[in-house]
Amino acid sequence: MSMIRDLRAVVRPSLRKTNTLHSGYDTTRDPSASSAVVDCAVYRDGRRIAEVEGTCRTPHEAMLRVRENGGFAWIGLHEPTEEEFADIAREFGLHPLAVEDAVHAHQRPKLERYDDTLFTVFKTIHYVEHAELTATSEVVETGEVMCFTGRDFVITVRHGGHGSLRALRHRLQDDPELLAKGPSAVLHSIADHVVDGYIAVAGAVQEDIDEVEIEVFSTPDKGSPRGSDAGRIYQLKREVLEFKRAVSPLLRPMQLLSERPMRLIDPDIQKYFRDVADHLVRVQEEVIGFDELLNSILQANLAQATVAQNEDMRKITSWAAIVAVPTMICGVYGMNFKHMPELRWTYGYPMVMGFIGVVCFSIHRMLKRNGWL
Repeated sequence: MSMIRDLRAVVRPSLRKTNTLHSGYDTTRDPSASSAVVDCAVYRDGRRIAEVEGTCRTPHEAMLRVRENGGFAWIGLHEPTEEEFADIAREFGLHPLAVEDAVHAHQRPKLERYDDTLFTVFKTIHYVEHAELTATSEVVETGEVMCFTGRDFVITVRHGGHGSLRALRHRLQDDPELLAKGPSAVLHSIADHVVDGYIAVAGAVQEDIDEVEIEVFSTPDKGSPRGSDAGRIYQLKREVLEFKRAVSPLLRPMQLLSERPMRLIDPDIQKYFRDVADHLVRVQEEVIGFDELLNSILQANLAQATVAQNEDMRKITSWAAIVAVPTMICGVYGMNFKHMPELRWTYGYPMVMGFIGVVCFSIHRMLKRNGWL
């Protein structure tokens, strides 16, 4: 099967176990390590030459091998400092503005070109598992992956505790035909990997929204008044907004990579960025739908709270109307006038009490029949 037909299968997650021959590196920085470099490798003809020629200990050594024998270098870093990244930036001729963005992070997804280098920023999304959604639950956690793509190198800079590219690198190394296409194949695989993560998170967020929606429109438990879910809905809406900020700005860079001819992007690879853009559009539509649905759920929840308050006010008003009858009669006979009717009548008291009871019962029955009680 050709490289083109295998491309989607390679970049998608695989159920098979990772080849133990490639487990000699990690993509999360060791806090005790003196360098931010978590992997440094040279690929020639789609194969990692470290297996034959020994491990490339530094980016400088990797580039020397590339310049001598061809191929490309893939340098992986995790949260580098300015000092740690300075030598790498000089070695690969990276633009200072891109270097500043890569070091300080917290950037919007974007695609920029500096001379013969493409600088791409991806926002990674991680779904935070929780036993129960509360008003303070963290639903999604964001990180960043910056990618410097040149003619003979790829530098990935990762920020955050998730979004590891370890499994992705393993899968690419298992397909030499794809890696032979060079750095643009790595860039596409990273983009597809990130968007696949969006799809998975969108499904998990959908389940949380469905759960909240069911609880809002179900009969509330005793002690749990209508409107008590507003805090959870608002928190979920904030998390969806964070998700949206990661997805929406990335659409334009993916469209540029798929539509505009670029010297650094292999033509065989470029058409597959269109597939990534299509998946991204689908995720964006889902996230926008989440936001609109949460707005509707929040409005429905507040409307239910208002209806419940109105029902309470009607009950209070009904009982006040019932109590007004004996209050009025007792108030009349409580006035200290000497000449009042029936004051000395033997059956006056039981007659008044009976009259009060009949009137109150009639009012109660009428209000209950009309749904006020």
